[in-house]
Amino acid sequence: MSAVPRAEWALPSRRRVRAIRDRLRTVYGRPVAPPHRRPLDELILTVLSQSTNDRNRDVAYLRLTERFPTWEAVRDAPNAEVEEAIRPGGISKVKSARIQAILRAIGEPLTLDHLGELSVAEAQAELCALPGVGRKTAACVLCFSFGLHDVPVDTHVSRVGSRLHLFRPGAGFEEMHDDMLVLTPRGEALELHVNLLRHGRRTCHARAPDCRACALRRMCPERRA
Repeated sequence: MSAVPRAEWALPSRRRVRAIRDRLRTVYGRPVAPPHRRPLDELILTVLSQSTNDRNRDVAYLRLTERFPTWEAVRDAPNAEVEEAIRPGGISKVKSARIQAILRAIGEPLTLDHLGELSVAEAQAELCALPGVGRKTAACVLCFSFGLHDVPVDTHVSRVGSRLHLFRPGAGFEEMHDDMLVLTPRGEALELHVNLLRHGRRTCHARAPDCRACALRRMCPERRA
C-alpha cells in the first residue's frame, strides 16, 4: 500500500483493536510479566538485543554481568574489555561504545529508578536524551521495568501492525509509537506488544507470511490470496 498523507489517515477504531487483541489471545494467551523495577538492567539488555536474536542477546548480557560486578565497573572499564565480553551479541564494537556512553551520560548516582515516578512523557524524554536511545528502547524500559503505558514498536510489531492497517502507510517509527499509545487499551501495553511480536515471528514473516494459517486472516486487509 502506498504512503498516505497524515491528514487523510484516520486511526482504526478501538473496537477493531480490541478484536485483534482478543483474536491474538486465543492463539498466544495473555502474557504476564510483573514489572521487575530494574530499569538500568533493562536498558542495557535492550541495547544488546539490537540486530541479534534473543539467545545471542542473553549470552552477551550474561557474559557482561559475570565479568563486571557493577554497571559502574562496565562504565569505567577499557572499551576493549567490554567489547570482548559482549561479542556473542554481534556488532560488539558499536554496542560496547554505546553502553559506556549511556552509563557516562546518566552520571551519579548511576541509576534510573526514579523514572517510575515520572509521567510517561517525562520518562520518555529523559531516556531518549541518552546516547543512541530511541523510542523503542525507551518503551521497553518503561513497559517492562515499571508497567507504564508505553508500547515498544519493533520490526515485528511495525510489520504486523502495518499489514493490519493499524498504522498509516508510510508512517515512521516515532508516529507508530505515538499511535500505539492511543490505540492500546490501558493496562494492556505488554500484552499487545508481546502478542504482535509473537505473531510476527511465527506467522506474519517479512518475506513469506503464512497467510493461510494466520489467525488474523479475516481481519487483515493485506492478506494474500
